[in-house]
Amino acid sequence: MNTFAGIPPEAFGFYAQLEENNNRDWWQQHKDTYEEAVKRPLTILLSELEPEFGPAKLFRPNRDIRFSLDKSPYKTAQGAFATRQEGVGFYLQINADGLLIGGGYHSHTPAQLARFRSAADASASGSALQDIVDAVAGAGFAIEGEKLKTVPRGFAKDHPRAELLKHKSLSAGVEVGRPEWVSSPDAKQEIAERWRKLRPLVEWVGRYAAP
Repeated sequence: MNTFAGIPPEAFGFYAQLEENNNRDWWQQHKDTYEEAVKRPLTILLSELEPEFGPAKLFRPNRDIRFSLDKSPYKTAQGAFATRQEGVGFYLQINADGLLIGGGYHSHTPAQLARFRSAADASASGSALQDIVDAVAGAGFAIEGEKLKTVPRGFAKDHPRAELLKHKSLSAGVEVGRPEWVSSPDAKQEIAERWRKLRPLVEWVGRYAAP
């Protein structure tokens, strides 16, 4: 069947077990569960959402352990990113606890960061961003992203958008857990509705911060 039917409960159970058995032997024994309960339904879901939200990709399940003290070989969550522009788009993740939905701006170069700060500083574009962030937070999303501890050099400490200027990346997300709709076809619409609420933020950062 090539129509999205929901994220099966087995997907969340898979990650609950993986947290206790993060090794290659266990993964090989349960790889079919990953393929059928995690990878396949998410791939179909993202394909169906692509016309509205852009092409998406699933992140690799393997961790990069080359420079990590933690040598666990597998990620204990499956993430996916629907890209509007480089580093800008909509995010989806499942783990043992359920579903997380988000979006925003995740990557930055010095030039991108300079553009972001300039737009956040400017009266019109900065005020628009503040309104968007306030609306997104009011809709139940947590405002996230890498931040400085203080206002960056060159901007007043009492700047009306000081908190926004501290951001090096800017995103928002909400953990919805495992409501009944997650494992039904309704999950597609529920995710789409939340991504639509994040669209103004994604479009703002796409306009002012992306390449």
